[in-house]
Amino acid sequence: MTTESRLQVPIEKLRWTLDPQTLSFDTTAELDPAKDIIGQDRGVEAFRFGMGMNHKGYNIFVTGPQGSGKQATVKRLLKDLSKNDRTPDDICYVNNFKTSEAPILLRFSPGRGSRFKKDMHDFLESIKREVPQLFESQEYIARKNAIMEAHEKQTREFFQDVEEKVKDSGLVIVNMQMGSYQRPDVVPLVDGEPIRMIQLEEKVKKGRFPKEEFEQLQKRQKELKEEIDNILTEVRKLQKEVKKKSEDVDRLMFMSLAEELIAPLKQEYKEEKVQKFFDDMLENMSEELDSIKMIGKGPQAGAQGMMFMPPQADAILHPYHVNLLVDNSEQDGPPVIFEAYPTYRNLFGSIERVMDRHGGWRTDFTKIKAGSFVKANGGYLVINLMDSIVEPGVWPTLKRSLKTEKIEIQTFDPYYFISSTGLKPEPIDMDVKVVVLGDPRLYHLLRYYDEDVPKIFKVRADFESSMDRNDDSIKKVSGLIRKITEEEGLLPFDRTGVSSIIEQAIRMSGRQEKISTAFPMLADLMSEASHFAGRADSKTVTSEFVDQAIEAHRKRSNQIEEKLQEMIDRGSIFVDTEGSVVGQVNGLAVYSIGDYAFGKPARITASTSMGKGGIINIEREAEMSGPTHNKGMLILSGFLRDRFAQNKPMSLTASIAFEQSYGGIDGDSASSTELYALLSSISGVPLRQDIAITGSVNQKGEIQPIGGVNQKIEGFYLCCKHKGLTGNQGVMIPEANVKDLMLRKDVLEAVKEGKFKIWSVKTIEEGIELLTGMPAGEMDDEGSYPEDSVYGKADLRLRSILEGLKKYAASDEEGKDDKKKSKKSCSSC
Repeated sequence: MTTESRLQVPIEKLRWTLDPQTLSFDTTAELDPAKDIIGQDRGVEAFRFGMGMNHKGYNIFVTGPQGSGKQATVKRLLKDLSKNDRTPDDICYVNNFKTSEAPILLRFSPGRGSRFKKDMHDFLESIKREVPQLFESQEYIARKNAIMEAHEKQTREFFQDVEEKVKDSGLVIVNMQMGSYQRPDVVPLVDGEPIRMIQLEEKVKKGRFPKEEFEQLQKRQKELKEEIDNILTEVRKLQKEVKKKSEDVDRLMFMSLAEELIAPLKQEYKEEKVQKFFDDMLENMSEELDSIKMIGKGPQAGAQGMMFMPPQADAILHPYHVNLLVDNSEQDGPPVIFEAYPTYRNLFGSIERVMDRHGGWRTDFTKIKAGSFVKANGGYLVINLMDSIVEPGVWPTLKRSLKTEKIEIQTFDPYYFISSTGLKPEPIDMDVKVVVLGDPRLYHLLRYYDEDVPKIFKVRADFESSMDRNDDSIKKVSGLIRKITEEEGLLPFDRTGVSSIIEQAIRMSGRQEKISTAFPMLADLMSEASHFAGRADSKTVTSEFVDQAIEAHRKRSNQIEEKLQEMIDRGSIFVDTEGSVVGQVNGLAVYSIGDYAFGKPARITASTSMGKGGIINIEREAEMSGPTHNKGMLILSGFLRDRFAQNKPMSLTASIAFEQSYGGIDGDSASSTELYALLSSISGVPLRQDIAITGSVNQKGEIQPIGGVNQKIEGFYLCCKHKGLTGNQGVMIPEANVKDLMLRKDVLEAVKEGKFKIWSVKTIEEGIELLTGMPAGEMDDEGSYPEDSVYGKADLRLRSILEGLKKYAASDEEGKDDKKKSKKSCSSC
């Protein structure tokens, strides 16, 4: 058997296929929809454990690759596992009448919070309705009149005595206007007219009024004025007493009414904090009675006769309302909240502000708004890790709240200092289990750099990207297909359609023995296949429509692939698919663009010469090579030393390059390819250009597996197809990658027809023999290789380079000695 035949991969190993006849149904309509979560036993078990742990810090960090259905799985688990948990309390904020900057927190059993708010609203509506009637009632007016009459009677009695003393004294009592006020005063009475004392004094000076009489009037006025001042002082005291009595009457009557109205609420809500709130509220109302009495009043006369509108009833009663922060009246069990946009405001709430008529900012307890973190109290909150990290202030606040098990609602606002009023609401005790969704890399970074993460996220639920392929898993995936068709309203899939979906899931996993758990992506594929089936008026989705959907997705995404292929076809990018060339080979690279990956060949060349420079990585010298690629190049030196420097030193200068590569290169999947080019350049043996190669190599010459093997094979197949298939072209892959093969059906068909081939190799020796048609050669006891082998020719070249270096060094020394002798002879002269 020839080397080519021995290394060729059998057709049945190029793609695992599911025989539709092995399925026990004709269409998915005959199946029961899947009920269990598929392929995530590890993650589900960890999640259940985290749900069951009610101790501090046992929040759950869900990790897994993108598209593995983490969110849908978490949503389903939370729905199933939280059914029997209790519904959390309602949360309210009310005014703190002693310190308005510190609103008071009240908690009620589910539904009682909204009922408390309604009862308080009804109470205030009763106040609004009853107060105007109270202060217009006959009883109130009679009490007020009695007080005023008693006051007026005492005032009259005070002034009656003064009036008796003034009578026949030549003086008279008049009311003097002093600004906006009037007060009684004693002035002389001349010719029946009151006159000021200063005017009378002028008459005395002019001799128009007797001086003795003036002096008597002046003395008498002084005595009476002192008496009047004393009376006014008593009157003012009396007015204060009257005002106090009036206020006491107002307060007494109002409190009697308010106590009567609040009595049912006190009977209903017997919690200590609520009872204290009621007492403080009634006390504050009695202190603000003047404002409350204005309810229902029209325009009022103010100072100097100015008219003003009293505050509206809602504004007057605003401090007595209830801010229902969290209402769980319609909640059956604990809340489960998925916060898709976790800004600080959405997550932790805020304290809103309004601008008053003077242009200043103000706020109060009714402006406190809850975020999803507070709304999820007593339940579960699910957020995306990346979203929460990039939002300012979210991650530190989340950690602090989980560590302290409390949250104080504040506004995250860099311009909050312009607010003239700040609130410090009473903190809320938190009992919420937070579920964070992220990828494994972010989890490990956070756990390493953030010391709080292990303390507050003690459970990691790690979701798999694939599951084992077996009869049971195939049956479960079939049930899942039935479930998706039912939920999404898709056409039923027949057994060929199900087979194609499962085969695509295996290709997505990258391994023949695995099935991908990226079920959201499979659901999208099913929807697209159902669409094509519907357009064809088919009643079921067959493999034809699944293949059509796969090809349509590829066509939508492969513009860059086609552009690169066009450049290869027109000769702008050099790729040979025929002939043999020394020091030149076709490597394979994978390009990833979004959700689409494709392979394309790249020419790799090697050049060797006499010298001691070793292997030069041109990409590295140009700073275009990544660390993994650099490592692969260093391994080549180790391989050469192992094969050719056991009985002699190895001297060589060689350069290796990815031709026409203008971007960064990383990875070691082309290290074996580079080694083939290097061996060819050293030995002078040409390499086949109709074979593309992939695979990494170790220092012992063993070919190691690589990623993207299917895309690489398909990429070179497309190049060969465009240039014309000869039947000799193909791809050489590592033997370890054979189990990863899930080639496209068109490539499989070409292999069946003998137009394209796939070979697998375990060692460099197998690969070099296939590429050159010449055996690699085995080292004998003396450390030499057969002359007619690749290694023999390479060894011979290396020996000749070494001999050449020795001769060059010897001649160089002779030249130096001659120069020294010449100098000595000149000096002796």
